[in-house]
Amino acid sequence: MTPPAPAAASRIQRALRSLYVQVLIGITLGILLGLLEPGWGSKLKPLGDAFINLVKMMIAPIIFCTVVTGIGALGDLKKVGRVGLKAIIYFEVVTTLALIIGLVVVNVVKPGEGFSSTDIAEAKPMVAAAAPLTTSAFLMNIIPKTFVSAFVSGEILQVLLIAIFSGIALSMMGEKGRPVVDLLHLAGSAFMKIIGMIMHLAPIAAFGAMAYTIGEHGLGSLVKLLYLLACVYLTCIAFVFIVLGAIMKSIGFSLWKFLRYIREELLLVLGTSSSESALPPMLEKMERLGCDKAVVGLVLPTGYSFNLDGTSIYLTMAAVFVAQATNTPLTLPQQISMLLVLLLTSKGAAAVTGGGFVTLSATLNTVNTHLVSGLPLLVGIDRFMSEARAITNLIGNGVATLFIANWEKALDREQAKAVLDTKGPHEIKI
Repeated sequence: MTPPAPAAASRIQRALRSLYVQVLIGITLGILLGLLEPGWGSKLKPLGDAFINLVKMMIAPIIFCTVVTGIGALGDLKKVGRVGLKAIIYFEVVTTLALIIGLVVVNVVKPGEGFSSTDIAEAKPMVAAAAPLTTSAFLMNIIPKTFVSAFVSGEILQVLLIAIFSGIALSMMGEKGRPVVDLLHLAGSAFMKIIGMIMHLAPIAAFGAMAYTIGEHGLGSLVKLLYLLACVYLTCIAFVFIVLGAIMKSIGFSLWKFLRYIREELLLVLGTSSSESALPPMLEKMERLGCDKAVVGLVLPTGYSFNLDGTSIYLTMAAVFVAQATNTPLTLPQQISMLLVLLLTSKGAAAVTGGGFVTLSATLNTVNTHLVSGLPLLVGIDRFMSEARAITNLIGNGVATLFIANWEKALDREQAKAVLDTKGPHEIKI
């Protein structure tokens, strides 16, 4: 057998050193292990959980440093308020559109008709955890009990709140606050170095998480619910390429090139089923793309709570699916009422595995308590749908950051085009 040519061998070595290829290999091996040895695969959940926890422990300090240094160095507090208002307007418009699209598709396709199931035991803990979310409770949850407790709890919105206040205070201090801003900038750089080291574990995490998903639930559990699964995935794909594609085109950029730019993060989310795992590298990549640091620091973390496009699509489709499957018809006024409730509850959905299921339980509790009994129908495939939700959320927040930066004229368009035109890897280097 002729050995590979030196040039070909060099390309293979470079590919194997790429995080993109390593995560892809991890996902493939995880699927194979889950199929061939489901007993072993179902025991590997800690690999994925440990990686997500490692990333999550860095999210709060990274967001704090990014937002404080961005606002502190900005000096223009009117711009901070203007960016925040534009972000909220954008989030509400796009997530409402996602909710409506999901509602229309599930009513047209009707994936829940003729479905029946009696297995309810597995969903009881999730249903019990889903207390109805009121507006006051949601708003109060944004305010931490103490400055430090925001970091302890890991609530993104709480960290964002104290970071905004801190950044504004340092900005008002002028030159006196400059040493603190410089120190936090240095600390933020150190935290990103730590994230770079943690990212080397991503292939192992993807392997463990995928092996657990296939080994624990099995592909057989998808057969009955494959119709709904296909509807959610196809709707998310259509939303990304039609709606988000149109948004990117409106500001003069290619969605395909942007997806190629964040391909490592997309694979990371696919392997771990968590969009939070990609937040730290996304912060750096959006800055590298030419977006203003303050805009990135405000828009991207806020989007993880307020701009969950994939979760919005899933919530409307899953809610109506449950109604169809349990023969509990929802009238048009009831569906509109549910849509209004979801405008609130979708903002409280955690960007982690299972968060959408808990939010769905809370929503159904407020619309029709009888529908909650049908939630067990979704238990078998909720994990498989989390990839569609998380990936759509990630892309949506990246597009939102780019759009708002361009809207605010805080985007270096030449730099963005140059970076997006580069076909090589865009991984974070340690």
